[in-house]
Order: sequence, then C-alpha cells, then structure tokens
Amino acid sequence: MSMGNVRLRGVGEMRLDFGHGRNVLGNMGRVASDACAGWPVEHGVWRVFCALFTGIHWGRMAFRKVESSAEIMDNTFSSPTSPLVVPPITRKAVARTAVVGVSDPYRALLTECFRQFGIETVSLNGDAAERLAKEKFEACVLGLGDGADAVMEAARGSRSNSRCVIYGVGGNAQEAMRYSKYGINAMFTEPLERPTALKLIRATRMLVLHEFRRYARVPIMTEVLLIGDGRRAVASSIEMSSGGMSVKSPEDFSVGTNVEVSFALMTMPRVILKANVSWKKPKSMGIKFDLNDQRRQTVKRWVESYLEN
Repeated sequence: MSMGNVRLRGVGEMRLDFGHGRNVLGNMGRVASDACAGWPVEHGVWRVFCALFTGIHWGRMAFRKVESSAEIMDNTFSSPTSPLVVPPITRKAVARTAVVGVSDPYRALLTECFRQFGIETVSLNGDAAERLAKEKFEACVLGLGDGADAVMEAARGSRSNSRCVIYGVGGNAQEAMRYSKYGINAMFTEPLERPTALKLIRATRMLVLHEFRRYARVPIMTEVLLIGDGRRAVASSIEMSSGGMSVKSPEDFSVGTNVEVSFALMTMPRVILKANVSWKKPKSMGIKFDLNDQRRQTVKRWVESYLEN
C-alpha cells in the first residue's frame, strides 16, 4: 500500500492513505503547498485550505480513474470464456404481404427484403383466393401463372384488399398487360435478384405502409394507347398521378409532342385525355395531362380514392 505525504509549511506534515494508485493526491497537495509558499504567515489558514482542496480534488479524479479502469478490467476479464452476445436488431412488422405462387428460393429472398422495411410476408397456398377475400393484407406478391386471375379477382373484389399493392412475379411488362384490369402495381422481373428486389420494394413501400402523404403517385401497370405525330403506339403505364403519368413504350416521341392518351384503371372506365410529352428516357417517357381538359378530373378522383382507401 502506498502512502502520499502533503507537507504544509508552518502546519507540519499530513499523511494521507488512499490505497494503491492514489498517491496522486499527496503529490498534488505538495504542488499546491509550494504554489502557496510565498503567501504571508497570517494567511497560513488559506494555505492549508488551498493545499487540501487541490490535493483532494486531484486525488478524487485519480480515484475515479482507477476505479473506472478496474471496473472495465473486471467486466472484460471476469468471464474470459463467455462469448459476447449481441441481440439482433429487428424491426416490428407494421404491414403484411401475401405471397402466392412463388418458388421457395424467391419466397425466402422476398421475405428478407420486405422485412428490412418492417413488412411481414405470409405464404398462402391452395386457399389463397379465399383468404384474400376475407383477411386484410397491405400487399400481395403473385406469380403470374395458372390461377393468378382468380387470386387477383378475389383481392380486388374484397372490401379489405381492393386497394392492396399487387406485385407480379415472372414475365415482362407486356405479358403483365393481360392482367391490366386488375391493376398490377409493379413487377419483379426474373431472374429475381436481391438488389433489384430491394430497389422495387423501396420505391413502393410508402403505399404498402400507408404513408400516402409522402407518396403523390400510384405505381400501376395498365395498357395505354398513345396517338400523336401521325403514329399510334401501345405503351404500359409505370406510375399515375392526377397531373400525368410515366409510361414504357418502344416508340420514341420528342419532348413537347402533343398526344392523345387513353387507358382504363381497374374500376375506372376507359378515359381519353389530351396531353403532351414532358420528358423522355430510353424506352420510357413522361406524359403531362392538358390542364384545360376537364376529363382529367376523372383520373384525379380515382387517384385520391385509391390513396384514401
């Protein structure tokens, strides 16, 4: 056990026992005493106070440092063979997605991707149409094979799931047009890969999680007829808003071209609108509805109804 001495001029010597590693207090006391050595004798009491205060202050700091170090060492080496257990970080599921007619590898991949956004996946088998007609699901991932029509019809005809987000798996956008009356919202293309799956889920998760105030456009795939510049072109919609839409088309229209667009949206009958091409990219372009065409109010009401429900 080490001892720390504090020698105060005119007062004698004090011996301070603070245990191992705490002689800093005595050393700091001597420093404080030397610093006060020039004071007059009548200020001896103040010299005592200065030395004691400084020594105790620094000794207390040393005490805390020693105790903290000892505590860290004890916690670190008290059980050298015990593994460090880190609890997994999980996000509570706030929405459910039905998975129907998808292979096991794809199902496992989609489950992992949806979970990252707090969305739970539920596998449905032979009773898929019946369960979608009765249970509430925020989304449905559906393999576009035999029986897909019956599942989508059950979902869209259900009061609970009429506006659920439907993801198609397999095929391409043109093949998905066979189901345009059911309003497929987005497509997972094959072969399904994790980066592209995450990208699509991230782009549409606001609809699944009902964060509609942050989502002004509805992703939906339906057949669109474009007439303009002396040509007729068949396109497929990507997203829809009250003011316009984005489409995929093999035809290339110049920005600013006036076009006539016609399409149907699930429960909304086919509508014909005046519009113009507002932007273009390879194989896709933006269509802006004519503000003076009152028929666009039909689209606006449909979008608002879709988001509200």
